[in-house]
Amino acid sequence: MRSSAASTPLLSRLNPFNRLQVILQHLKMSKSTDSTADVLLEKRGGAGIITLNRPKVLNALSFPMIQQIYPQIKTWEQDPETFLIIIKGTGGKAFCAGGDIIAISDAGKVGDRLTQDFFREEYILNNAIGTCKKPYVALIDGITMGGGVGLSVHGHFRVATERTLFAMPETAIGLFPDVGGGYFLPRLPGKIGCFLALTGFRLKGRDVLKAGVATHFVESEKLPALEKDLIALKSPSTENIADLLNSYHMKSKVDQEKEFVLEQHMEKINSLFSANSMEEIVKKLKQDGSPFAIKQLETINKMSPTSLKITLRQLKEGASMSLQEVLTMEYRLTQACMRGHDFYEGVRAGLYSTRLLDE
Repeated sequence: MRSSAASTPLLSRLNPFNRLQVILQHLKMSKSTDSTADVLLEKRGGAGIITLNRPKVLNALSFPMIQQIYPQIKTWEQDPETFLIIIKGTGGKAFCAGGDIIAISDAGKVGDRLTQDFFREEYILNNAIGTCKKPYVALIDGITMGGGVGLSVHGHFRVATERTLFAMPETAIGLFPDVGGGYFLPRLPGKIGCFLALTGFRLKGRDVLKAGVATHFVESEKLPALEKDLIALKSPSTENIADLLNSYHMKSKVDQEKEFVLEQHMEKINSLFSANSMEEIVKKLKQDGSPFAIKQLETINKMSPTSLKITLRQLKEGASMSLQEVLTMEYRLTQACMRGHDFYEGVRAGLYSTRLLDE
């Protein structure tokens, strides 16, 4: 794996002037907190803090942000004075609503390398998070979808709030639940992962914890205090951080008694989504005929048929793969999708933004 901004494969492909610009930008981001930058990187106490700072576009993850976050994580990972890494978003509406999918679509239409570089560098970042030697705490307050899931779900700790809205809606745009979705989704309880992947179903608030996506639940208004206490920890271990998060979690009462949104449907989900082919899943949903089954059938019928088939196979294969193996597989799948038609039509039709913003 790479250890600095100057050593990335991406930089080696740039001309000297552009390479210098990226390096200088990285150095600036590492040592300052310019409030207008798309991502803020700062060291506070023993904590490295990553703040996604594009609130007007729900902190969507851009390629320059990936270029800045990756080398900083690797630097903090090697720094004996950095004991944990915290990632959060600004604006109050989103942690990160996903990758900059419109930029990728535009690049693909003209044959630009961004369709290769974005996914490659994003997945390298996802793997760095999943293998990070320092405790990694993601405060997933607000919308957390697609690329935002990749920035959080592979870390040690994921703290949801009552404002968290989690989904992987990629089958609606001719893609599949990437950023390591093939790794974490099959490892959720029962067939929840397959259900979420195929339908893009949204989990809200404490349900994100109950589904196994988040590790803790803390009220949104308590996050500043939690962050302050995390930073104040002296030479913390993973256990110390877990204890602190547990203490906040135990005090959080919002929706504590509320039943998991999928609780009454879990038996059907585990049965209906256990089939080995999309044709069989569709057949089972039709045969079941319950309001829940019909609703899922209507949803699936709106998705890209190709994406549905890719996704089902992705999850089946990913269940027995390592994260790095899954990300390698997913990169190859993205490049196949970039050569197809469904992705560009899905983005053009505005399905992605509609699914994000119709709250």
